[in-house]
Amino acid sequence: MTIRNIRRLATALGLCLTAPLLAAAPQGPGPLRIEGVRLVDPARSAEAPAEDAVLVIEAGTIVYAGPATSAPEVSGARVVDGEGLSAIPGLVDMHVHVWDRASRGAYLASGITTVRNMSGMPFHLALAQRIEQGEVDGPHLLTTGPILNSPGPNQQINHQLVGAAAEAKAAVAAQDAAGYQRIKVYSNLTREAYEAVRDEAAARGMRVAGHTPEGRRAPGIPQDRPFAIGFDEILDDGFETIEHVESIVWHGLRDRRDPVAARRLAQRIAAAGVPVTPTLVAHRNLARVAATDGAYARRPGTEKLNPVTQRTEAGHIAAWAARDPAQEEEAAAFYQQFTRILDQAGVLLVAGSDAGIFTNIPGVSLHDEFDQLAEAGFSPVKIIAMATHNAAVALGQGNQSGCLASDCIADIVFYACDPLADVTCLRHPEAVVRSGRWLSRERLAELDAAASQHDPGRTIANLVEGMAAQGTPIDPAMLGQ
Repeated sequence: MTIRNIRRLATALGLCLTAPLLAAAPQGPGPLRIEGVRLVDPARSAEAPAEDAVLVIEAGTIVYAGPATSAPEVSGARVVDGEGLSAIPGLVDMHVHVWDRASRGAYLASGITTVRNMSGMPFHLALAQRIEQGEVDGPHLLTTGPILNSPGPNQQINHQLVGAAAEAKAAVAAQDAAGYQRIKVYSNLTREAYEAVRDEAAARGMRVAGHTPEGRRAPGIPQDRPFAIGFDEILDDGFETIEHVESIVWHGLRDRRDPVAARRLAQRIAAAGVPVTPTLVAHRNLARVAATDGAYARRPGTEKLNPVTQRTEAGHIAAWAARDPAQEEEAAAFYQQFTRILDQAGVLLVAGSDAGIFTNIPGVSLHDEFDQLAEAGFSPVKIIAMATHNAAVALGQGNQSGCLASDCIADIVFYACDPLADVTCLRHPEAVVRSGRWLSRERLAELDAAASQHDPGRTIANLVEGMAAQGTPIDPAMLGQ
């Protein structure tokens, strides 16, 4: 008797059998046939999901997605009953900070099958390879190299600081040689450094993302005098994404909360075809720390934040706890409004959480971002598209991922609730398929629990190796050891 027939018999007898049958589903690799599932595919028409469909997965790829009557038979495929479940493509968090391999499980447990790490170190390259080879469970790990910045008010300890053009070009060449395929730029970059980074990256086929560089910040910027590098100068430079709406407001609007100017700016961003990662939750969490005198930074779930980097965040959290919460809430409301303006103008928006820094918890922070987007007026179907198909388009993978069709990578999340009716449904995956590997709810819970089991010594080793690789050795004592 098949699982489907067992379920139907149970229903006829008035019994409830849902999660236990899913829990018994296959855990390892191999062909899969998932029956009776509802397909929500933003790459096609998510608002008209395919009901009672079959997914056939082989070698990490979807080979069929559609009606049962046309589904192919695959020798040796293990059958999973998906009746009552909705499936969407795996979620993508386009802006995270991974400091150690422990956090990988928190992302999978939240239905996130791909992350883009925005501050690279050598261990990221090795970990990404282990994940793709199936040695460890984790989301696909894309990573930039070390953040490139120039000395200035926004420089941080883990930034690779470059000034002259020759120095900037050498930094890009070194990141390319190390195996990084993406460059992250930051706001203090001088014109000569930024232009050298941009040109060298383009020559090497490397993608650029990050904060829009502003140049040297002279007194009176931005209210009384313009930035050394105008925001509009960046728009035709081929950014993979521009990060953070608050950074766009700062640079592009000279920190003015002016809806009329915001609409004009959004139209220019849309015309340039540059995707944006809003990360509304990043500022909202700052505002919540201010509103709670810092208590929000100690809420349940923060045990998944890396304890080594949290030591370095202590001063930052204390400073935000002393801020005026009313002013920060007002700013957060405008950032939501501006994100809607960007969408209305036709800007391609992708979802990111800035997880792993400040008090942004790995995994669940993407769902906190979804809540912010819902508050801003985005529908569940649009939010799902931002976190799946839009991300694939921005990453240049629009025909390979973020979709539920033949030849798409088999990254899929299954829900017992309806994600089109309530975006909070996305917080509760019933199962995840990552590159064709079935991960049950129980396995996801195990991975999530492991995200709190930190190894400070390993994290410090990661950081020390990373700093040494970019030519700025660090004393481990600075990190608490």
